Amino acid sequence: METGGGKKLKTGGNITLLKGVELDILEDGRMDLPDDVLKEGDWVIASIHYGQTQPREKITQRLLNAVRNRYVHAIGHPTGRLIGKRKGYAVDLETVFKAAVDHGCLMEVNGQPDRLDLDDVALTAAKKHGVGIVIDTDAHGVEELGFMEFGVFQARRAGLEARDMANTRPLAEFRKLLKK
Repeated sequence: METGGGKKLKTGGNITLLKGVELDILEDGRMDLPDDVLKEGDWVIASIHYGQTQPREKITQRLLNAVRNRYVHAIGHPTGRLIGKRKGYAVDLETVFKAAVDHGCLMEVNGQPDRLDLDDVALTAAKKHGVGIVIDTDAHGVEELGFMEFGVFQARRAGLEARDMANTRPLAEFRKLLKK
């Protein structure tokens, strides 16, 4: 297998590595990487990390800009909450969920124990809208890969099942979900 830089990766078994990035949704609503870079990724997740105290309308518009971007596959930690430290930012999730369905953008269940974002109530609403969901760990090191279990627990709390998760599907089916 070749990486984007022409280097060969040795793989064993049926492992496929996807090239991806988590990018910031800037305070003015732009993505922090240009589309010509984003189009090179197999997996692009956009998240708000700064400007979280902006008004509800501005936060919602920033998320809508990301959802509508043809190279963004998912929205990361969609409410920005940190349990016991920071409430989520003000956002119109109903509008974001409707746009996500219209534009084929997935929403993340972030398994990081300080986040567990989306919460169970928002996940239930996302499912009712037909939004595709992915569970991830938000791992910043291999020791955090076990956070996947917490994301699974969060999804189960909301009544979601494996068939509701985009990233429980076979690779070919998952890749079809990533085409916007």
